[in-house]
Amino acid sequence: MKALTIKQPYAHLIMNGIKTIELRSWNTKFRGEFLIHSSQKLDMNELKLKKLVDLETGKILGKVTLIDIKKYNNLKELMKDKNKCQVRSNKKWKFPMYGFVLTNPKKIKPIKYKGNLGFWNCTQKI
Repeated sequence: MKALTIKQPYAHLIMNGIKTIELRSWNTKFRGEFLIHSSQKLDMNELKLKKLVDLETGKILGKVTLIDIKKYNNLKELMKDKNKCQVRSNKKWKFPMYGFVLTNPKKIKPIKYKGNLGFWNCTQKI
């Protein structure tokens, strides 16, 4: 099954249905269910802002479904979806950005697993 590694706290926010658009600098033709893997690295600024602690890292957290891609050509377009993306306007963005529209998060008991860049194939039985 395909998987995508995402920094915390974003992986946590996706699995809890709070972040429904994942931003990437690259597009994909893939649509369908895939695994959310939390990276070993944390975004410490976002952790402090969102007051989150004790988040799982280096683990598969569950599945989501990618149903669409939104292309953002500028900050104005991106800020229309800032709550869905969980972003702030004061970050330096390089456009275009691609928003992976996610639905149906399904949590599992976290499984330790080594991640990778981009979509990657996970051999772990889920």
